[in-house]
Amino acid sequence: MVAAGPVVSLRDLTVSYRRHPALHHISGSFAPGSLTAVVGPNGSGKSTLLKSIVGLLPIEGGRSGGALTVAPARERIAYLPQVADIDRSFPIDVYDCALLGCWGSAGAWGAVTRRMLERVDAALHAVGLEGFERRSIGSLSSGQLQRVMFARMLVQDAELILLDEPFNAIDAKTTAALLALVRQWHQQRRTVIAVLHDDHLVREYFPSTLLLARELVGWGATADVLTEPNLRRARAMAEAWDENAELCGTGTLALQKAVA
Repeated sequence: MVAAGPVVSLRDLTVSYRRHPALHHISGSFAPGSLTAVVGPNGSGKSTLLKSIVGLLPIEGGRSGGALTVAPARERIAYLPQVADIDRSFPIDVYDCALLGCWGSAGAWGAVTRRMLERVDAALHAVGLEGFERRSIGSLSSGQLQRVMFARMLVQDAELILLDEPFNAIDAKTTAALLALVRQWHQQRRTVIAVLHDDHLVREYFPSTLLLARELVGWGATADVLTEPNLRRARAMAEAWDENAELCGTGTLALQKAVA
């Protein structure tokens, strides 16, 4: 069932690493069934936002008790980190990796049902990995590994899907296949939030965009957000951050100067 209110709400959200700013006073919300790209310069807080939503990072209070509210239960959230963050040395094969998508429903000691196995078979077929079931994930190419990760999310059947650079360092054929799955999720009214660096993909496939430069630059319809003035402003803001700025009373104030 699609949630009635926002799936994720941010109110004056601030996140810092070792008292250095990563996100600073971000407010807004992701509507149910929305398909949103998160873009911005390197180091602008894009991955930090996803990790905060999934609960991997602590958040700080803002001017009015800043908060992050996530409507779905944890087991209804699928999170895909960057390919570089996945431990490919872990001794697991393609089939069992996809089967991990059932973890939320089966638990650590739950029995694997026939229905779960059918879901794994269907997911591997959907991503084009029939015949790879007993291949170790360490033997796969980057594109094949990403197909496995998408299969795992298909098995998980999540309400909220978080993707961190899902098309980075993979071939065009795999990108097209995985974008088709993203469109399918959108048509199913799942909420998808994806960190991306390719503005062309964003404009073609993502109706909504959140532009970050550690602070919020723009959030709304992609055509309205990905404008040249906004992109210039984001670049200028990213260059103006001072990592050694003094703390302010509501987080970490790190802009060296106002950016027009």
